[in-house]
Amino acid sequence: MLALSRKKGEALIINNNIEITVLDVKGDQVKIGIKAPKDVPIYRNEVYEQIQAANKEALTDQSPENLGKLFE
Repeated sequence: MLALSRKKGEALIINNNIEITVLDVKGDQVKIGIKAPKDVPIYRNEVYEQIQAANKEALTDQSPENLGKLFE
């Protein structure tokens, strides 16, 4: 993991096409802005983990009986 210090208004660039800017700092909260191409998905970590768990559950629920239900 790369740890950086940034002040309000400062940014960093990832992969030449994603810009992350510190918009505001209040107490222990930091507001960030992200500019990225529309084809780059951006999720909060907790949402991403839920999506991954749901995808994993869907993959493990592929018994022949359940797969047959897809075509009913």
